[in-house]
Amino acid sequence: MARNNLTGGGVRMETYEGLLCSPSLAGGLQQQSICLAFVNVILSLTAILGNFLILIALRKESSLHPPSKLLYRCLAITDLLVGLVSQPLHAIYWISIANEHWNLCRYTRDAAYITSYTLCGVSLGTITAITVDRLLALLLGLRYKTNVTLKRTSIILAAVWVLSGVAALCYISDYHITLWCGYICIPSYLVISIASFTKIFRTLIRHQAQVQVHVQLQSSQQNSLNISRYRKAVYSVLWMQLALAVCYVPYTIVVIVFEEPNKGTFSSHLRVTRGIVATLVYFNSTLNPFLYCWKINEVRQAVKLTIRQLVCCPWS
Repeated sequence: MARNNLTGGGVRMETYEGLLCSPSLAGGLQQQSICLAFVNVILSLTAILGNFLILIALRKESSLHPPSKLLYRCLAITDLLVGLVSQPLHAIYWISIANEHWNLCRYTRDAAYITSYTLCGVSLGTITAITVDRLLALLLGLRYKTNVTLKRTSIILAAVWVLSGVAALCYISDYHITLWCGYICIPSYLVISIASFTKIFRTLIRHQAQVQVHVQLQSSQQNSLNISRYRKAVYSVLWMQLALAVCYVPYTIVVIVFEEPNKGTFSSHLRVTRGIVATLVYFNSTLNPFLYCWKINEVRQAVKLTIRQLVCCPWS
C-alpha cells in the first residue's frame, strides 16, 4: 500500500484531497474500488425504490399533521436524491479509480462530495426539526396546529437547504470552510436533539404520574390512548436518530481522527476505510424507509396498499 507523509497545515490537507485521485494514494486499489462501486450501485437502487414508495405512501396518508408530513417528505426526498445523485457519483468515482481515469476521478470526487455534504446536512437538519416538532406537539397541546404551520415549516426547511448547500459549495474555494461548518452544525443539531428528547421524556414521566392519580376513568383512558400514540411517534423519531448516528459516527471519526491537519501519514488503507464509512453514510438512505414502515403504522399500511396496487393493477 502506498504511503505519503505530508506536513504543512492547510497545504497538507489540500494535497491529500489531490492525492485521492492520484496513483500515489489511490493506485493499486482495483479490487477494492470495484467492490465499493458495486455496493454503492446496489444501495443506490434500494434507496431509490424504498424512498419512492415512502413518498407515494405519504401522499396517500391523511392522518399526519401537514407540517409533520412535510418534514417526513423532505427527509424521504433527500434520501431519494442520495440514491439518484450522490451514490451513482460515488460509484463512478470508484470505477474511475479502478480504471485509473484520474481526471474523471477528480470531477466525480468533487461532485459527490458537494452533493453528499448538502444532502447529509439536510438530513441532519430535517431529523432535528422532526424531533423539535414532536416536542412542540407535546408542549403546545391544542395550540400546536395553530402555531406549527405549513408555511413556518417550509421556511425552516428552506433555510436548512440553503445553509447546507452554501457550506457544501465552499468546498470549491476552501475545503476547511466546509469542514468547520460541519464541526459547528453537527454538534448544534446533536445538542438540540438531545435537549428535545430529554424534555420530551421528562414531560411524559410527569404526565404519567398525573394520569395515575386521575379519578375520572374515561378521561384517563383517553389520555392514555393519546399518550400511547404520541410515545410511538417519539420512539420512531428516536430510532431514526439512532440509525443516523450509527451510520454517520464512523465517518466523522475517520475524518476527525485520521485526517486531522496535524496528522502526517496517509495510506491507501485509509483511503479504503474512508470509502467504506462513506458508503455506510449512504446506507442510512436505504435504512430510513424500513424504519418508516417498521415504526409508523400509518406509513406501513399505505406502503402495503401501494405495493398491492402496483403488483395487482400496474396499469390502472
